[in-house]
Amino acid sequence: MEPVTEPITEPATEPVTPSVGWGVTHLYLRVHPSRSHDPGQTGKELAAALDQFEAAADHQVLCSSVLGLKADLGVMALGPDLGRHEALARTLGAMPPLEPVYSFFSMTEVSEYVETLDDVRARLDAQGVAEGVEERLARAAERLAKMREDRLHPRLPRTTLLAFYPMSKAREPGANWYRLPFEERRELMGGHGKVGRRYSGRVLQLVTGATGLDDHEWGVTLLADDLAAIKAIVYEMRFDEVTASYGRFGSFWVGLTCSPAEVPERVGLLS
Repeated sequence: MEPVTEPITEPATEPVTPSVGWGVTHLYLRVHPSRSHDPGQTGKELAAALDQFEAAADHQVLCSSVLGLKADLGVMALGPDLGRHEALARTLGAMPPLEPVYSFFSMTEVSEYVETLDDVRARLDAQGVAEGVEERLARAAERLAKMREDRLHPRLPRTTLLAFYPMSKAREPGANWYRLPFEERRELMGGHGKVGRRYSGRVLQLVTGATGLDDHEWGVTLLADDLAAIKAIVYEMRFDEVTASYGRFGSFWVGLTCSPAEVPERVGLLS
């Protein structure tokens, strides 16, 4: 008899959480139903493990059936408790029908290049604005606080498609991002951001940081309902100076999203 996979166990110690931001785990797995004596039972255990990760406050899991033959199942897990991230990966990796083929771990973050309240104040001074300054600054502070919250503690919507790819900035002779002065990097990233904002409402982007945590420096997750929009935003950004000169990419993964309850049917783990 095939052993029953143990469910995710609650950590015996206090949760291990980052001081800023949440952990983000991307897992890609092949599914071999023939390796299970009872695919239906395995499917239930898989759905239960995914549900259990989400059972804790501020934890979310997004699943997808992968297009192409790189993998069958994609799992993106977000949340503050690193112990839950470790337990989910271990639980899925121990299920006989599941074969891990790729993983990426990162953290939610706020880019160092985003506008600050001091930047807003300096811009108003440069424009010679004398009236209503405090009111404008208050509105800006509210906007910036919301942006920070959305990036550090995102609540991701359910869309039809989820795409993911890791990337780094070049560190090569003649194309070393880290040799550029901060203000030049900031200006370049400002132009890069304008391209992304043109897809507002069509593609939601979440960029997470992995410097020192994984082989690439960032992970990029794209959520959309139109595959053409994902293709278009990536293609258009190829012509941006930041990407054209300094972008270095890993593999690209894209899949059709589904709820944990729908995963067994999508990957062939039914009775």
